[in-house]
Amino acid sequence: MDPLIHLVQAVAQMATPGALFNVFWATLLGMTVGMLPGLTATLGIALLTTLTFQMDAGDAILILICMYVGAIYGGGRTAILLNIPGTPANAASALDGFPLARQGKAGEAMGIATVGSFFGGLVGLALLALLAPQLAEFGLRFQSYEFFWLAVFGVVISGRLTAAGDPLKGLISGFLGLFLAQVGQEGIHAYQRFSYGSVDLAGGFGLLPALVGAFGFAEVLNVMKQPAYQTVRDVGDRVAPRVRDVARHWWAILRSGILGTTMGIIPGVGEDMGAWVSYAAARRASKRKDLFGRGSREGLIAAETGNNAAVPGAIIPVLTLAVPGSAPAAVLLAAMFIHGVRPGPLIMIETPSFVFEVAAMLFWASVAILILGLLLTRPMLFVLRVRREYLMPVIFTLCVVGAFAIAGRVFDIWVMLGFGLLGFALREMKYPMAPLVLGIVLGDILDKNFRRGMVLSDGSVEPFLTRPISAGFAVLTLIAILWGVPQVRHAIARLKRRPS
Repeated sequence: MDPLIHLVQAVAQMATPGALFNVFWATLLGMTVGMLPGLTATLGIALLTTLTFQMDAGDAILILICMYVGAIYGGGRTAILLNIPGTPANAASALDGFPLARQGKAGEAMGIATVGSFFGGLVGLALLALLAPQLAEFGLRFQSYEFFWLAVFGVVISGRLTAAGDPLKGLISGFLGLFLAQVGQEGIHAYQRFSYGSVDLAGGFGLLPALVGAFGFAEVLNVMKQPAYQTVRDVGDRVAPRVRDVARHWWAILRSGILGTTMGIIPGVGEDMGAWVSYAAARRASKRKDLFGRGSREGLIAAETGNNAAVPGAIIPVLTLAVPGSAPAAVLLAAMFIHGVRPGPLIMIETPSFVFEVAAMLFWASVAILILGLLLTRPMLFVLRVRREYLMPVIFTLCVVGAFAIAGRVFDIWVMLGFGLLGFALREMKYPMAPLVLGIVLGDILDKNFRRGMVLSDGSVEPFLTRPISAGFAVLTLIAILWGVPQVRHAIARLKRRPS
């Protein structure tokens, strides 16, 4: 049966009062989390995961996905109103959203961003329904050799793209994550590594406590270090955008949706790169390049479409390869395992309907941000008036409770605090966090598949380099590393300038 027919059926089956109630409250909570500077989609999903242990798997994953979509969208509010991106994914939205707000068009800017987010989600979920079955089928060709190189490639490309100014910092962050993932018992023979006789370290660092620390406690420290922001009092008269303003940019919306989804699929790159790539493409193609950065509606709608399309894109490799496309998707992957869902290449064989159920969840979350975003523009300004001196202690308490609730270990609280201090220090030195998180997630995959591959090949590394897919990933990884070396880029530039 056609994938889109499966998608329509899944959307209709999910239209129950209980499911829609969960969709709207979880999306609203996600918007609130995204709006508050210092809170991120990753933190929201991690904390909410600790509250869904006892829930049915379908309801829990629906709530987490709605939190994910709502937080990425909600971060655009503070980007427009305060010039402070609520999440890293909304940094591009501030370039044109804030100038529009200063022109007295804040409500209109948020309306345009809402519509762009809605259509970006639709494009992304349609591509998820179309591409996920094919990617899962392709993933069936993967063996240990291919999964090893996929993990290496994911860390390298994430470090390369999230630290464009200094790729070496991105690579250091990624490989630090890979190293931290090796602490504890290894996955094949349960041999203890880097535990130094500690029973707690022998269990390794839990993914969720590490993420709560790196994105929660670190953000608390970072927010308290920054000066307080000024609260916006008014958004102007118009909120709903004019139909002609949206229709005029239909091609920018479609292009940004495809680009955002594509960037989301690349392991560890995520929503912020989806927004920046979409914004850059819109600027190159625009007939009014002079307006970009000064209040361009086209630039704002491209950025918001791109980052929201990247959400379904980041979920595609989660479902088909069990590899996250972004930091929030990494937490979502962990939550799926906690609730007994087994993502990976076999998902289209074991539970083929689940892919379309996830696409349906994304559809209803997109509908929720459209409705809530247009109706609650003015009421949600009160969220921004919560003083950070009141908010940050609450967030810190939730971080402690969330870290402890995962396994009931006091050690996990120390892990959360340690990763929070590490994350804060890395931020201060301008190291990106996404490669670190991806390294922690992929470290176990890399380690197990490397040693399993060595066993299968009797100690030979040849299959890692000669199998077609492995060789392809190896070449791509090498190119990504070399392209980050300034001398290599300068040499290539000189060759291009040399007359023939």
